[in-house]
Amino acid sequence: MFAILNRARKACLLAVAAAAVCLPAHAAGEVTLYTTREPGLIQPLLAAFTARTQIQVNTVFVKDGLLERVKAEGQRSPADLLMTVDVGNLLDLVEGGVTQPVQSAALNEAIPANLRGADNQWFSLSLRARVLYADKDLKVGTFRYEDLADPRWKGKVCIRAGQHPYNTALVASLIAHDGEAQTEQWLRGVKANLARKATGGDRDVARDILGGICDIGLANSYYVGQMKAAKEGSDARKWGDAIQVVRPVFAKTGGTHVNISGAAVARHAPHKAQAVQLLEFLVSEPAQELYANANYEYPVRRGVRLDPIIGQAIGTLKVDTLPLAEIAKYRKQASALVDRVGFDQ
Repeated sequence: MFAILNRARKACLLAVAAAAVCLPAHAAGEVTLYTTREPGLIQPLLAAFTARTQIQVNTVFVKDGLLERVKAEGQRSPADLLMTVDVGNLLDLVEGGVTQPVQSAALNEAIPANLRGADNQWFSLSLRARVLYADKDLKVGTFRYEDLADPRWKGKVCIRAGQHPYNTALVASLIAHDGEAQTEQWLRGVKANLARKATGGDRDVARDILGGICDIGLANSYYVGQMKAAKEGSDARKWGDAIQVVRPVFAKTGGTHVNISGAAVARHAPHKAQAVQLLEFLVSEPAQELYANANYEYPVRRGVRLDPIIGQAIGTLKVDTLPLAEIAKYRKQASALVDRVGFDQ
């Protein structure tokens, strides 16, 4: 029943978005979006933007090689806005010289400083937290990321490959907080606690908790929504029902690690004004609520209502205050560290 009500609420939100066509149009024209995200995940937001502004969004899905493609197109590139998942991928675009700064009071007001570039070249649009999945009958209480290396969890931890961007971002964050030597000790402790090889996906953590292979594991928050909203009796629903979710924090800051989906305006954007307008719309309150309900992600804008499943299963985040750009500086170091300890072997 809860899933049915949730789907009904999503349908209502989409109807409200579509009804925005009745509002005064602020501009017209077109904007071309290059995105590494599956277009279906963001299509409701783009449709709402077009309804409101009469600006047509041309979506180009680029699964791999976004930076290389935009570089190769050069000044002839039709790309206006570049959208990616993972802050490292976004910063690669900035460092690759294919973005440009944007001056926007609306973006600065909506997005906390630690979730956007200090040079105004990139902006977070939604958040996914790295949370703890635990057996629903386990008494966990508060949990720090550092606790994952505690010997009490020996043979009880499941996690996907350390070289996956979700995990290298977390390792990079620990390096930024605690230094490489302490992070290496932590990573070796986590490896010693593994119940199985570090492999598979985030939902496999929940699957293996249900199967009794492990008791706890790290995974992304939005998978909780996907599993708990799945059809009653399906494997995904069984996995979701088998776990409780805990918001881990860093010992020093008391904040939870997040990664992002984000975007940047292309350096040679033919329609820069429309690209900025789309960015500003994506962090507006209506669009942020659509983000939350369409994808089970956390909004970047404060005060926006969470998806009910995420609100009930995880709750409000206290995001780690360390700037994402500072964390991302250590991502290559983190990858090398994962290899050095043989985490995925």
